[in-house]
Amino acid sequence: MRPALSVITMAVLALSHAAPALATKPLHQTVEQAYPQLDYFFQKLVKERDGITIDGRAPFQSHDKFLPGKIATGLADVLLHTPADDPRLPGMLRDYASIADLTVGMENDTWGIYYYIGALYKLKQAGLLERAVRPATLEQLRKKLDWRTFVRVPAYELIDLPTNYYGVAFSIARLRLLMGWEDAQASDVLLDRMLKHYADYSGTYGFSDETDGQGRFDRYSILLAAEICERFIETGLTVTPELKALLRKSADVALNAANADGSGFTMGRSLGPYGETAMLEILSTAAYLGVLTPEEKEYAYAYSARIGERYMTFWYDPSLHSVDMWSKGRRTDTYRGKHRILGENFSLLHQLISTDEMWNRAGMKNAVPRADLAAWLERARPAFSLTRFAGGEYDRALAIWRDGPQVFSLSMINGGPSQHANSPYYPLPFSYGIVSGIADSGAAHPQLLPKFRLADGSELIATAFLKNIRTSDIDGGHRVTYRQDALTKLGKNVPVKDTRIAVETEYTLRHGVITRTDTYTPAAPLDVAGVSLDFASFSSGATVDGNTIAFRDGAVRTFAVDGLASCSAADVTGSEAYRAPYGPMATLAACRTGAFTFDKPLRIRWTIRYQ
Repeated sequence: MRPALSVITMAVLALSHAAPALATKPLHQTVEQAYPQLDYFFQKLVKERDGITIDGRAPFQSHDKFLPGKIATGLADVLLHTPADDPRLPGMLRDYASIADLTVGMENDTWGIYYYIGALYKLKQAGLLERAVRPATLEQLRKKLDWRTFVRVPAYELIDLPTNYYGVAFSIARLRLLMGWEDAQASDVLLDRMLKHYADYSGTYGFSDETDGQGRFDRYSILLAAEICERFIETGLTVTPELKALLRKSADVALNAANADGSGFTMGRSLGPYGETAMLEILSTAAYLGVLTPEEKEYAYAYSARIGERYMTFWYDPSLHSVDMWSKGRRTDTYRGKHRILGENFSLLHQLISTDEMWNRAGMKNAVPRADLAAWLERARPAFSLTRFAGGEYDRALAIWRDGPQVFSLSMINGGPSQHANSPYYPLPFSYGIVSGIADSGAAHPQLLPKFRLADGSELIATAFLKNIRTSDIDGGHRVTYRQDALTKLGKNVPVKDTRIAVETEYTLRHGVITRTDTYTPAAPLDVAGVSLDFASFSSGATVDGNTIAFRDGAVRTFAVDGLASCSAADVTGSEAYRAPYGPMATLAACRTGAFTFDKPLRIRWTIRYQ
């Protein structure tokens, strides 16, 4: 059992982005470190087979439904990197075949199918397939690696899956065509379905809704255009001008949100290193397809090189021989829980390798990263931008604000099922070390949103029904406003509209200061049992003076609240409940008001001052 980390060490790990270490070597040289990691797992699988354990977890007993495909891809990356005249290669090919025999009958769904068939196609292109997979196993794979396992035919409807799985189905069908396993009919239909859905639910804005128009967006909505372009590239299709235009929009968001420390997207679920590798995918694909200017390409590459170094120095734990998204105070959602530790290593290392290959194809192999990335981001990217994702009955948008080394993503993206009550989807100004969501937090941790507990037991917060998002410049900063004619009633899988309370919200963003002001108005007099407002902060050494909490250490210096009766602060160091994707929180600031009759507008304001 590893020794516990000290509070100081944990804080340093959590805030490692605060003093960016600029990449000094080419991305390609950093990514070379991926192959020894993959080779370690290759040898471990050969030795331990389905009894393999990693940091106390047994991956083959975890019901990771993508694992066989990720193993196939990760180990194929090792084979493809091994020179043809390497005397180890024949034995490695036999070992690959043995592992394929082991996993062929295991559960392997959707993304796992895509990963597996992609690996087979690359091995076929390299002339290694017949030596890497035995004929009987390959025949089983031909039957099992099929998009029809999650798409109804002849209707071509997804079976209880999010809409982005049309892209997965298309990719599988296209690869089956290239493997000689079926004709082009299915891939043509699925391509049409994928692009039609994208058009239907991205509207004029160019970012795909994760739902059928219910308005839930996150990093994947920004990534998807790049992912579709990647599928075109890898299967020999010509990327259309329309897709390149969508990719340009994604690249703009990625560059606007880029940080010289190598950190990436901060809003939405399933972050950790995936918030950074998403940036790699978008920018490497954009560079290869020529949608970046020459200057943007140089600095996007420098940022990508920093992401690669951050993976190796921050996310990878050499003592475990593994990526670590689960300890050192880090937390991810159940979807990426530690039971998937083996598959996460393979998929992340494959992303690093494939995006490095894309950069190489874009002419940047062994390019020296520009040293002035931080200065360029401040000079060349807008200090403030608003990217709209959807309009109509409700607005969805992302405001990005750059304040020196701090980059804030004010995400107004919350709609649809399953995620609306989780704080990574709240309309908050997320920024590393200042404001973070908590994965799978639910209504128990309503980060920085006042929660009304009514006398009838209902709990309401302002999350999902945003209208009239507006921005304006103010003296020394920027303003964002919106309104909601109803709050969200918690307790259901989908956001339930409760019109008993409406709210108007204003954010003001100035150097070192963020203020949010909510003005709540009851539709009729209403009995309220209490109102609460919590802020889980990375700063420590809290002292309370009235409704102002000052911190001795950390990026946030003070947190002040108006409109609630009292505030307190508690040390939550080491608490499982208060962990960001990248490290531990230190202090819970809690403000409260008791029971009252709500019969006139109530203004609640909080202000964060940071350095």
